[in-house]
Amino acid sequence: MTRDEKKALIEALHEIWNSGRVDSIPDVYTSDFVAHFPKGWSENESRNGHAGIRAAIERLRVGFPDWHEQIQDMVIDGDKVAVRYHSSGTNSGSFGGRPASGRKVSVDELSIFRIANGRVAEQWCLVDDLMFGKQLGGKVNAG
Repeated sequence: MTRDEKKALIEALHEIWNSGRVDSIPDVYTSDFVAHFPKGWSENESRNGHAGIRAAIERLRVGFPDWHEQIQDMVIDGDKVAVRYHSSGTNSGSFGGRPASGRKVSVDELSIFRIANGRVAEQWCLVDDLMFGKQLGGKVNAG
């Protein structure tokens, strides 16, 4: 893949999270996709494979129907793409075992994606968990 194709792939990934159009998952993620997220985030829920990533997106968008991820920086090196992005949304549905709070959240995230055969095969993600939970009014077992 060219650098432009890798950039477009990661932009398409963020568009899935922004729009909730989970039918596009096979166009972006490998069928054996592996997610590496902080242990406090859905430790009992898999985000692996198409089914896992679909469930994660659907859980998030139930809690935050207006969820939006804005890419701020992208660095491409070989089969890896590092992205710094800003995520925001309004908690207008149940999320992490808690009822809707109506509160807005705004957090910074960093992800490293590994690309294989034209799709995202792995993701390592760090979220500002402290700020996320604080904006929701305390600790949350997220999505």
